[in-house]
Amino acid sequence: MAATALPPLPPQFKSIQHHLRTAQELDKREPVVAYYCRLYAMQTGMKIDSKTPECRKFLSKLMDQLEAMKKQFGDNEAITQEIVGSAHVENYALKMFLYADNEDRAGQFHKNMIKSFYTASLLIDVLTVFGELSEENAQHRKYARWKAAYIHNCLKNGETPQPGPIGMEGESFADVEREEAGSSSVHSGTTQPTSSSTYEANIPTSNYTGIHIPPGAHAPANTPAEVPHNTGVTSNTIQPAPQNIPLVDPSLYSAQSAGEVRLTPEDFARAQKYCKYAGSALQYEDVSTAVQNLQKALKLLITGRE
Repeated sequence: MAATALPPLPPQFKSIQHHLRTAQELDKREPVVAYYCRLYAMQTGMKIDSKTPECRKFLSKLMDQLEAMKKQFGDNEAITQEIVGSAHVENYALKMFLYADNEDRAGQFHKNMIKSFYTASLLIDVLTVFGELSEENAQHRKYARWKAAYIHNCLKNGETPQPGPIGMEGESFADVEREEAGSSSVHSGTTQPTSSSTYEANIPTSNYTGIHIPPGAHAPANTPAEVPHNTGVTSNTIQPAPQNIPLVDPSLYSAQSAGEVRLTPEDFARAQKYCKYAGSALQYEDVSTAVQNLQKALKLLITGRE
C-alpha cells in the first residue's frame, strides 16, 4: 500500500500505537484486517482528542491512509460490507487466539505464542468498530491479555508457566507492551512507537478467575496459517490436525415451516450474517464453523426460529 506518511504519534494516542503497528505488520498478508485496525485507531483517536493541532494532523494523515486503502481494495466486499468485514476480522482474531491456546496447552512457551495472544486481544479490540463485543469475545480478550502477561512474566523470571486455564490473578502487562514497542523495526510512513521506558499499558489487572475458554482442540485445522513475524524465535511446525465436523441436524432434512412463516427483515439479516460467517470460516478451512453457521441459517429460514 502506498501509504501516506504519518507524523510522529502524539502522546495522547499511545493507547492505539500497537493497533497501528499491527496494521503495518498485516498490510501485505491480511490487508482487510490491517484496514480495520487503522479504522479502530481512527475512531478511538477521534474520541481521545480531535482538537489539539498535533492530534488533528495525525488523524488527518491516518484518514488519508484509510481512503487510500478503500480505493485500492474497493472491490473487496470485506471492505465495502461491514458484516463481511466483521466476520473476516473475527475469524482471524480467533485463529491467532487458538494457535496461541494450542501452543499453551501443549506446553510450548515462546515469544511467537505470547505475541499471538497479544495480537488476538488487539484484534478483538478492533471488533468494537462493528458494535458491542459478544460475551464470548470479551472473555477471549481478557484471557488473551492475561495469558500474554502471565507467560511473559514467567519466562522473564526463569519460571515454567502452567499450561491452560488456571486460577488467574492480576499480572502486569506493561513489560509485554514495552517489548512489543521495540520488537519490530519501524518503516517510513508508519507510526513511531513511544519510548519503551515511558509507555504504560492501560490493561486491567483484575482477577479473571472463572473465564470460560473453549478447548484448544477447537482450533481450525490449518492453524496457524502464519505465525507472527519479527520475533526472532523459530517455533515448531504445526501439522494440520483432523477436524471434528459437527453432525448435520437430521431434523433439518424433514423440517417444514409451521404454518405460514413470516420472516422479518431482521431474520433475513441474521440469516445473511450466518452465511457470511460460514464463507469467511471456509477461507481458513474451518469446516466445523462453516457447517454450524449454515445450519443456523437454514433453520432460521425454514422455521423462522433460531
